Amino acid sequence: MSTLTIVVRYFASARAAAGEEEEKVQLPSGASVGDAVAELRRLHPSDLPRVLDAASYLLDGFAVRDLTRPLHDGAELDVLPPFAGG
Repeated sequence: MSTLTIVVRYFASARAAAGEEEEKVQLPSGASVGDAVAELRRLHPSDLPRVLDAASYLLDGFAVRDLTRPLHDGAELDVLPPFAGG
């Protein structure tokens, strides 16, 4: 089975919950954004799932609303928790 590697970048409370600013994650070829989010839940089971429930995602700098969107090798997935302020 072939794999792809993505870079996940965490911001604000997502960074605190993951305990790191960014990490590389390997997934099976054909994986989607939703598959990546499921893997992040598995990798960081204590605090990150709560943040992921409310987070928004950017894939290569573009907002992702459809978590079935496929990933490509080398993609950058940003995890953006809700921000307060105005």
